[in-house]
Amino acid sequence: MTSFANMSDNTKGALLMMCSMAAFTFNDLCIKAIGSAVPLSQLLLLRGILASALIYALARYLGALAWPELAKDRWLIVLRSLAEVAAAYFFLTALLNMPFANVTAILQTLPLTVTLAAAVIFREAVGWRRMLAIVIGFCGMLLIVRPGTEGFTVHSVYVLIAVLCVTVRDLAARRLSRDVPSLTVTLVGALFVTGFAGVIGAASGEWAVMSTAQIALLIASAVFVIGGYVFSVMVMRVGEVAFTSPFRYTAMLWALVLGYLFFGEWPETLTFIGAGLIVVTGIFTLYREARAKRRQAKAART
Repeated sequence: MTSFANMSDNTKGALLMMCSMAAFTFNDLCIKAIGSAVPLSQLLLLRGILASALIYALARYLGALAWPELAKDRWLIVLRSLAEVAAAYFFLTALLNMPFANVTAILQTLPLTVTLAAAVIFREAVGWRRMLAIVIGFCGMLLIVRPGTEGFTVHSVYVLIAVLCVTVRDLAARRLSRDVPSLTVTLVGALFVTGFAGVIGAASGEWAVMSTAQIALLIASAVFVIGGYVFSVMVMRVGEVAFTSPFRYTAMLWALVLGYLFFGEWPETLTFIGAGLIVVTGIFTLYREARAKRRQAKAART
């Protein structure tokens, strides 16, 4: 703990970002390890109950429970939560039916899709360098998905829909007022996912008896989800965004190692090339965006 306290803010932020990505990736590993023997609605419901209880306890402890006063913020939270529901369904369905690293790699296009959507919807300025990086990154995504080939399935479409939903989720979060507690937003999202899973489960009537190992994996999944959110919140409080954000791509390394060790999956050469393009262009996009924000802040002060 003493050595961590003596680190620079940027180093702390980088470590926390890597811990966050590791936690989220291990959560995905637990869900994939449980497999399709347990209905997805049941997994989402049980994990949602555990995660919601833990998030609520943490938010109460930190005094971070506060429903926003502005109607705009309340509607943005609802929009973000609905996008969270759709993203959870499509992403986990794809995860259970596709190679681990492939799903993770496609999800790493998120900084590119958020930048593009912000430019189109909110008219945020995006220079030609970032636009070129976005195009190249999308080409990398196509190398992974490879539409028209035997490896292209409906689940490939599902993971793309998940990326779209997460983009909507993140754009909604970006428009929230700064005084809205992050844990409140996270809790509402978790409750929406839990409620959705409960309705789907009740409508389908599907329920499976889970083994001790599956229950342990589900509990671990909920713990990892909370860890991922906690670490991601801590990242925002230390270090520079331009320095810490690229460390989000350590999720790809975790996915490669875990996919190989636990499922015997190893991506094809084209998948590696596509993932490399996504990572490089994503880091470049984050760097250019941080640079543009610094210029805007400097101009505002003069």
